[in-house]
Amino acid sequence: MKHSDFLYFLTSTNLFRGMQPSEIDTALSTLGAHKKTFKKGDHVLHAGEPTKTFGLVLSGSVTVENTDIWGNTTVLSHIEAGKLFAETYALAQDEPMLVNVLANEECKILFIQASKLYAAAESMEVWALRLVKNLLKISFNKNLMLSLRNFHTSPKTIRARIMSYLNSEAIKRGAKEFDIPFDRQQLAHYLNVERSALSKELGKMQKEGLITTKRSHCIIHKHARKH
Repeated sequence: MKHSDFLYFLTSTNLFRGMQPSEIDTALSTLGAHKKTFKKGDHVLHAGEPTKTFGLVLSGSVTVENTDIWGNTTVLSHIEAGKLFAETYALAQDEPMLVNVLANEECKILFIQASKLYAAAESMEVWALRLVKNLLKISFNKNLMLSLRNFHTSPKTIRARIMSYLNSEAIKRGAKEFDIPFDRQQLAHYLNVERSALSKELGKMQKEGLITTKRSHCIIHKHARKH
């Protein structure tokens, strides 16, 4: 990809929204931005370690998950191309990460040094102030997403959790047929249920004609009553 095309792509991301390509070019240079490619399953960032950089997914996707000391894994979010991850930890500087970031598929990441953003903002650089404003908006939206996950995992039954999640996806996409960003194991982790129990309940819901699922593709046929 030509550098000019790369800068044009970045103008479409939430991080650089409202910025001119020339401003973005200055930002990348000032913030020590660099690209790195990862294979599926690679650790992008490790829990227990602080990070001085945050990442912008350029292609592919990553999964943010927490694995406790007993080996239980909880999927917190799926980050697609154009989205950010680890910005809170990077801006906090020395705070150890409580999550792992894993490559969900082959992906390319743009890493940005948070400390240099602080310095640029303190000098009142216009592009830096715009970048900080965009980061605040991104942070607010992520807080909403975490609240939404709590909403999905609060019901007592597996079916209610499934329907809460699928309902929100249908509303978000404005359609009853869509692809979800998780495979079956990741969805089980996200909803905080056992994979076998999730598969069993999805099978029951298909037999009842409520939904049709194939891998990550889902069709909602009619509204289900939560049990």
